[in-house]
Amino acid sequence: MAAPGPMAAPGSTPRWDEQLQRRLARGEETALGELYDQLAPMVHGLAGRILADQAAAAQLTREIFAHVWEHPEAFDPAQGSLRSWLGALTHRRAVDRLRLRRAAELHEPDGPDRPHAPDGPDGPHAPDGPAEDEIREVATAARMQYVVDSLPQSLRETIAVTYYDGRTYQETARRLGISEQAAKQRMRLGLELLATELAEERARQCAAHAGGEDGDGGT
Repeated sequence: MAAPGPMAAPGSTPRWDEQLQRRLARGEETALGELYDQLAPMVHGLAGRILADQAAAAQLTREIFAHVWEHPEAFDPAQGSLRSWLGALTHRRAVDRLRLRRAAELHEPDGPDRPHAPDGPDGPHAPDGPAEDEIREVATAARMQYVVDSLPQSLRETIAVTYYDGRTYQETARRLGISEQAAKQRMRLGLELLATELAEERARQCAAHAGGEDGDGGT
């Protein structure tokens, strides 16, 4: 999917995000279908990476789009794209669901000698315990992959070959059919965009938690 265009200037044609939001607010079911076709793979993929459960990811995907249908006003075009907003919403809800799952697992009676972590202020385990560390690692990895998937294809494939496959710039250049200098430039730009996107994502997460669940007063 191509990234949405820049914010429309006053008097110009609204960008896709704004047009879709207006259609959703009018109750146009075709708008929901269009949004689902465009962004459901991203939502499902992000949820699946965090939850490691395709059935749970599918359920969460349905809940996310039901939420958008019921609360189109929760999206603020001035704060970014629909894709970015849905990504942040999916990430937050998937992490919350993973925490609930881990909490339930800690309380499963596997035997009389099974140790149980004491209840803490944020749930049935210490907020900085091993379970929470695992959740943070999973969530960070999923967020990284989500941001990588959002990059232009040329940058995405360069990062995939160089960083994930562990190849040198020379090997990457040969594999992609570009110069070594171009490979370096793409990698540098890709990492800069990654850093920027991750910083903005963290800011959105903090703002959402400060303003209440999902930033809309709940569902």
